[in-house]
Amino acid sequence: MENTNKEYSIERLDAGKLPDLEALHTLVYKTPPAKDHYPHKYNTSYTGVEYVGYIAYNTDRIPLAYYGVIPCLIRYQDKTLLSAQSGDTMTNPLYRYKGLFVELSTITFELCKASGIRLVFGFPNQNSYHGAVHKLGWKMTDTMERFSIPVKTLPVESLFNRFGWAKAGYRKYAKWVLNKYTLPHHGLSNQFLAEGYGGIYRDDLYLQYRTYSPTRVLAIGHALVWIRIRGGLGIGDFQVSELHFEEAMQALYKVARLLGLSQISFLVSPGTPIHALFSSKYNSEPSFPVLFQDFGSGIPLDKIKFSFSDIDIF
Repeated sequence: MENTNKEYSIERLDAGKLPDLEALHTLVYKTPPAKDHYPHKYNTSYTGVEYVGYIAYNTDRIPLAYYGVIPCLIRYQDKTLLSAQSGDTMTNPLYRYKGLFVELSTITFELCKASGIRLVFGFPNQNSYHGAVHKLGWKMTDTMERFSIPVKTLPVESLFNRFGWAKAGYRKYAKWVLNKYTLPHHGLSNQFLAEGYGGIYRDDLYLQYRTYSPTRVLAIGHALVWIRIRGGLGIGDFQVSELHFEEAMQALYKVARLLGLSQISFLVSPGTPIHALFSSKYNSEPSFPVLFQDFGSGIPLDKIKFSFSDIDIF
């Protein structure tokens, strides 16, 4: 599909347009994406659907804006359906407030329906929340909660990341520290499904796909922890019993101190058992709202739960 007007044209994303997406990313965020980030992230062939999104170009073929979704599978009880996460919304600062976000979103949702995607979910920031809810009819079901645990340590990670020449040295040090705990896993299965909730179906194909981000699974005491190091120690998911939770957190705290990470953070849906464990020890604050576009999924949206590992930025 291609839409045109006198100021810009709109074209569906494909593999050949990924360099344009990278150029737009560099313009919007003032830094280029990691090498091969978008080719890997948009390789969702395991779902049977790829490149569900649109780019707007000006008459000189300069990318102005992008909106798309990332296909995945959602499972609830015995039902698995093709779904997608809203992600990578970007607009050239000179073309904001011209209706591009709403226009690109609207035609992307039509493409979702035509592609068999029955559910789209998203975690918008403040910049896109208003347009999503009030102009595009997203339904909000929840607000993720963030637990931020300060770590008393010399902030080695942030200090080393200020200098390009020092980053490689820090990565080698972090690898040396973490190898003692690291398992040969790409991620963790979704414990929410076993607890009676709905959520992303993290089978082997999905976990292999998610290797577009540098994460690790650690065995810490009697716990399994899916982590990413970036601006602290981010917990993607945490599998532990109530009996061993405090012990595991103390061990993880010691790891963070060794790595020079100034905080441990975890985002999770409220009302879940792992949220209850964290709430028993730590304070939380509201984080991303959880929004849905439902195209006939037949799944109760309030039963679908997420952790940080389910968000595409993890």
